[in-house]
Amino acid sequence: MSAASGELLFQGNDWDFDMVRRIHDAVAEIAEKDLKLSTYPNQIEVITAEQMLDAYSSTGMPLLYKHWSFGKQYVQNEVLYRKGMRGLAYELVINSDPCISYIMEENSAVMQTLVIAHAGFGHNHFFKNNYLFKQWTDAEGILDYLEFAKSYIMGCEERHGQGEVERLLDAAHALMHQGVHRYPRSQSRDLRQEAQREAERHAYQESIFNDLWRTVPQLEQAEAGAPSTSERQAALNLPQENILYFLEKTAPRLEAWQREALRITRLIAQYFYPQMQTKMMNEGAACYVHYRIMTILHERGRISDGAYMEFLQSHTNVVHQPLYDEPHYGGLNPYALGFGMMTDIARICTAPTAEDREWFPDIAGSDDPDGVLKDIWANYRDESFISQYLSPHMIRRLRLFHVVDQEDAPKLKIDAIHNERGYRTIRRALARQYDVGHQEPDIQIVDVDLAGDRHLILHHNVANGIPLAEDDAGQVLQHLADLWGYDVCMEERDRTTGKVLKEHRASPRA
Repeated sequence: MSAASGELLFQGNDWDFDMVRRIHDAVAEIAEKDLKLSTYPNQIEVITAEQMLDAYSSTGMPLLYKHWSFGKQYVQNEVLYRKGMRGLAYELVINSDPCISYIMEENSAVMQTLVIAHAGFGHNHFFKNNYLFKQWTDAEGILDYLEFAKSYIMGCEERHGQGEVERLLDAAHALMHQGVHRYPRSQSRDLRQEAQREAERHAYQESIFNDLWRTVPQLEQAEAGAPSTSERQAALNLPQENILYFLEKTAPRLEAWQREALRITRLIAQYFYPQMQTKMMNEGAACYVHYRIMTILHERGRISDGAYMEFLQSHTNVVHQPLYDEPHYGGLNPYALGFGMMTDIARICTAPTAEDREWFPDIAGSDDPDGVLKDIWANYRDESFISQYLSPHMIRRLRLFHVVDQEDAPKLKIDAIHNERGYRTIRRALARQYDVGHQEPDIQIVDVDLAGDRHLILHHNVANGIPLAEDDAGQVLQHLADLWGYDVCMEERDRTTGKVLKEHRASPRA
């Protein structure tokens, strides 16, 4: 069926699988021929509301292993949903090859069209082309790896008991954000080979582990020829910010299955690492794509005026930015900021003002908005995207100001207004809020004397004088001590002066 035929894809709200196939084909034709998107093949899965609740309770991965925290989130979400206090995601998408999009059977035909355009082509194109996903994820192997991970954890529960496995996963999940490599490695990871290498890797690691501890010098030998601190740190590749990786490779008391479970946890955390850095861009790109596709479908007579109005209502709700004094305000809506910046860039490319030409000479008036946006989607993350492309026009439209809240100052200070200097200050300050290095605490393992007391020492480099929350730091450090098997000490130090501000200690539980 040609997309230019003018025949409606559907009438009314009801749909069936043949209609979903027709909708997908019509959307795909526009995505490929008009927008020239490059995507993975699509796999559309229809699920119920309960299945959708279950899916995004397990961190958005329906194929992931079971854990009690997922069930807790499911119950919380279900109660709120049944009371009408929380809506459900219209879709869920997995960065894989093929790209899997989960759509709810309760959706209307219009919403199914919107979801396929948004997830099946918007997110899909972004996953396939953005440099972070190319560096850090293996779209072809992730589904096989999730199947292996789920099977492996279930096998561990049968052999070692559900309680023992849950305690290990509790500790691993607590350290997930400190379980990623933040800099690209020379070789890309092939997740499909992980299951095949698991047995061989365990046997090899066990032989090295046993030999390592067999050759640890006794106290007399250690006193006679103990290596210096710098030599010890160099041998252990310290400092190390990937705590789960260090534990997997070095923790003295972990068994082989526990090391593999830590490996599973950190590889899944690594899979989500690009998504943490591109949430606003990813959603903005998907909203821009679905808006373009739905508008073209309407212009070509493939969806009715009523269907287009239903789409606009849903789209407007998604990209709405509540004001700061509204009850449901929760900060900047990533959909609103992302879609707003995408449409603003398209405007700059096609109808620039003198101000736009001054701020964006490389793209202003280029008359190629789709080409410019696809280049941006491929080569930027949230922080760099904002610092490069947030325009004065968008700052005025969103009514952004830079407010400084100093601890020792009696009042708040408006540090930047709507002038040239203020625009740059606002843009720089907002970009920093999307910097993953600024969002996550800088915690590193700095030393451990394997030949001595084996106490693990960490440093938290405190930024802006803000230490870790006392209760959270204590609980996470306890998990770390349980995994390490010996005492753990973490010093919070001022990033500028190196002064020790606070100290936390934990010992392993019996």
